[in-house]
Amino acid sequence: MGKRATILDVAKKAGVSKSTVSLVLQNSSLVKQQTRDQVTAAMETLGYVYNRSAAGLRGAASGLIGLIINDLRNPFFTEFAASAQMCFARQGYSTVIANTDEKPDIQAQVIDSMIEHGVSAFVISPTYGGEDRPFDRIERAGIPTMQVLRQVDERTDLFPFASHDYTAGGRLAGEHLIAQGCRKIAFVGGIEDRPITLERMSGYHEAMTAGGLAPQAFYGRPSRAFGRDIALHLAKEHRDIEAAICFSDLVALGMLSGFAEAGIRAGRDFRIVGFDDIEESSIAYPRLSSVRCDSALFGQNAAEAMLAWITAGKRPPDQKRYDVDLVTRQSSLWEERDV
Repeated sequence: MGKRATILDVAKKAGVSKSTVSLVLQNSSLVKQQTRDQVTAAMETLGYVYNRSAAGLRGAASGLIGLIINDLRNPFFTEFAASAQMCFARQGYSTVIANTDEKPDIQAQVIDSMIEHGVSAFVISPTYGGEDRPFDRIERAGIPTMQVLRQVDERTDLFPFASHDYTAGGRLAGEHLIAQGCRKIAFVGGIEDRPITLERMSGYHEAMTAGGLAPQAFYGRPSRAFGRDIALHLAKEHRDIEAAICFSDLVALGMLSGFAEAGIRAGRDFRIVGFDDIEESSIAYPRLSSVRCDSALFGQNAAEAMLAWITAGKRPPDQKRYDVDLVTRQSSLWEERDV
C-alpha cells in the first residue's frame, strides 16, 4: 500500500501554502476560485481524503484569533492586548497572543506558525525592519488582517490600519507647555526616522513653529533607562531647556527619576508631558501629565471591528484614527490636585 497523501503533499502539488489548503478544506470564502480549483485538482490527482474529525481534534478550524504585539513589556500594549482578548472572548473566540520583542525574525516566525495553526484572523501591532515581507504570506493565505498602532504595509486596502491621532496629541502637549510660558521645549525619546516617532513629533513641530520657537530632539530607545539618562544629561549639559514632551510615558517616568536624582524638581524647575497615559502616570510623584490614548477602549474597538469583518463581512475602513486628549497633572502644571 502506498503512502497516504497529506495536506503538505497537496500544498506542494498545488503550489500554495498549507494554510491555503486548510482554508479550502474549510470552504472559506477568502480563497479565490482559481486557487480553490488548483487545490481541488491536486487533491483529486493525489487521492487526498480529508479526515474532518481529526482536523476538529487538532483545533485547526475557525474561532482562533492571532494577536501579535511588538512589545508586551510596555504597559500600553499590554492593556491594549488584554482589552482586545477579552472582547474576542465575550464573542466566543479564543486568542493566541505573541510578543515579537521588536524583532522582525520573531514576527515572521510567529505569523508563519499561526497561519499553520489555522487562525481565522490577525490583529497585528507590527515591528519595524526585516528583509522579508510577512504580510505577503498573510495575503497568500487569505486571512483577514488589521494593522494597529503602527503601519508597516502600505496596502491598507488589504490590511486596514487603525491608530490614534498622534499628531493632535503632540500639538496639544506643545501648546500646553507654551501656554505655561516655556520656550525651550525638547522632544525626548523614540528611534530617529521611524514613522511612529515622526508622527508623534509632527504635532510638537506644528506647535513650536506656530509659536516661533525652535524644536530640539533627543532620540533613543523609548525606555525608563533612556529617560533617566537624558534627564541627567539635560541637568548637566542643557540647563537652558525648560520642558520636554516625551515619546512615551516610560521615557517620561524615567525622566522623573533622573531629575529627582539630580535634585531638579519636575513640574517646578522642569516641566514634562508623557504620551499614552498608562495607569502609572496618575500615581507617580509628581503625577505625570500625558497625552491620553485610551488603550483599553482602542483594544475593544479594534476587536469589534475585526469581529464585524469576519462574522458579517463588514470590512474596516482603510484607515481609522481615534481622538486623543491631554491630561494635565503636576509634572507640567504644579498643583496639589490634578486638573
